Amino acid sequence: MEHHEERIWDILEKTGVGMLTTQFGGGMRARPLEARPDRDAGLIQFVTDVRGLKDDEIAASPDVCFTVIDDNDQAYLSITGRAEVVRDPVLAAKIWKRTDDVWWPKGADDRNVRVLRIVPALAELWDGPASATVAAFEFAKARATGQKPNLGENRKVRVDMR
Repeated sequence: MEHHEERIWDILEKTGVGMLTTQFGGGMRARPLEARPDRDAGLIQFVTDVRGLKDDEIAASPDVCFTVIDDNDQAYLSITGRAEVVRDPVLAAKIWKRTDDVWWPKGADDRNVRVLRIVPALAELWDGPASATVAAFEFAKARATGQKPNLGENRKVRVDMR
């Protein structure tokens, strides 16, 4: 199981941007965010802006889902966990990237900057075939034969991240 957890952190570190889904009174809402994974601490962090709805949604219901796709490796990852939003300029500066300056020209000390932190609980990982050509061939063969495609490494694993 440990190698699956390592694979999950590798994907998070490689892909960066994913979709964060939060809950609100009318359902669920997803938005793109750039992850700042901290493998050693077991956290996924994001620099966010207090002027969005996610802070209130997370305060009301901290269970969230973060999904990423590694298109090159054909890997699909969904992580559920508990989130919190904090105002911590020191932490924000630690995970700050130069591209954040576009949104907050005053830097990590900007009064609107927040750090959203997710403590992962459960991850689901789908690893696809190594080659898109192989996948296309297998899908075509499946249509012709009525059998399921043989995608080799295609599998889904559930990993308890607690």
